[in-house]
Amino acid sequence: MSVSTAAADQSVCTPLPVLGRDVTVPLVTGGEVAYAALDYAASAPALQRVWDDVAAYAPYYGSVHRGAGYLSQLSTDLFENARRTVAEFLGCRPDDQVVFTRSTTDSLNLLAHAVPAGCQVFVFETEHHASLLPWQDARVTYLDAPRTPRQAVETLERALADRDPYGPALVCVTGASNVTGELWPVRELAAAAHAHGARIVLDAAQLAPHHPVSVADLDVDWVAFSGHKLYAPFGSGVLAGRADWLRAAEPYLAGGGASRKVTRREDGGVAVEWHDTAARHEAGSPNVIGAYAIAAACKALTEAGWDTLVAREQHLVRTVRAGLAEVPEVRILSLFGDDAPRVGVLSFVVEGWNSSHFAAALSAEYGIGVRDGLFCAHPLVRTLLGSDPQTQGECGAPEAAPGEKSLNAIRVSFGAGTPDEHVERFVDAVRELVADGAKWRYRTEDGRCVPAV
Repeated sequence: MSVSTAAADQSVCTPLPVLGRDVTVPLVTGGEVAYAALDYAASAPALQRVWDDVAAYAPYYGSVHRGAGYLSQLSTDLFENARRTVAEFLGCRPDDQVVFTRSTTDSLNLLAHAVPAGCQVFVFETEHHASLLPWQDARVTYLDAPRTPRQAVETLERALADRDPYGPALVCVTGASNVTGELWPVRELAAAAHAHGARIVLDAAQLAPHHPVSVADLDVDWVAFSGHKLYAPFGSGVLAGRADWLRAAEPYLAGGGASRKVTRREDGGVAVEWHDTAARHEAGSPNVIGAYAIAAACKALTEAGWDTLVAREQHLVRTVRAGLAEVPEVRILSLFGDDAPRVGVLSFVVEGWNSSHFAAALSAEYGIGVRDGLFCAHPLVRTLLGSDPQTQGECGAPEAAPGEKSLNAIRVSFGAGTPDEHVERFVDAVRELVADGAKWRYRTEDGRCVPAV
């Protein structure tokens, strides 16, 4: 390897500083070890840059939009500048609105609240529950899991061709699966939706932390994501996109901030004139810290450079995939096949192991945090595992519903703050557990597998 190539590889493998990188945890077998946080798909650790920016602002925190004092005016400027930063990060169009919410789930429920009466909604069964479940008041068509990106587009095209052509329609699709990490053909799905007179919303919860997302380039109508997955864990999210449905809908929450003018009517009631800006759906005192943290994360990721971030993450993906491929008992879950591009999210099962038991042993004996279960994507995981009987080990998964098998998997996920050592330790631990078994005894407690004491 040349000196220049080695230097390039070294730069690719440099993680961004995150909180918790020096935390140590106890092992049931004795001693302590540096914690390997490999559950980024659930919540990513805060970037040090985000934490520092929030700490610098915290003494100046004040109420927004209504205060005459200096701190209130400063906080208002920071809040609205955060909105502009997010719009730039997402490549929004000039007329798009950026609404701050609590999370991706909250964002998609807000959009579900705003869809016009009679709207037809099309959702693949592969979605996270945040994008699978909010459409209860609409006419929903659930689409079967596709096995190739092309099949996803063809499935949607057939469904849209059969719809009522005169009413509104909306397609909801993920950008990257929270189970398999696979990238979905968002641009092609958006083209199919628009060709049939439908709109499309992108669930970017797992895409935005790993890849650049542009509303304009992808030609989606809305995009939703969460701060806590974008290295900004302060309980804030975003819904960004077209303003017309949002302006036409009654406010998601009624209260101060959403109202422009409130007067008493002659009949004794109250007349309300609502804002037609993003404030219409941001009633109450907004989460200024959360919005500012999201903006700080957007800036940090942009300044780090997406080419470098993506290249580094793909290096980690290759490390994990190559390591797991050396263990015959491990099967990585996939819809689109082994060669499908993916972000740093992989789920797998281990022959002869209950997944809850395996994940518990990784934590208790190796200090490695992963996730097990159905990952709030029950139909997808059951589709991927439905034909594979799982032996219920001595430490079982939570009880299944009557008539259903108890199925679950293990998910490892990582991102911009993950050191190489963490994924290498994970691969070594998987090999050792499969070869030698757990060193400790485990039991089920409240539906979770825990070390026996």
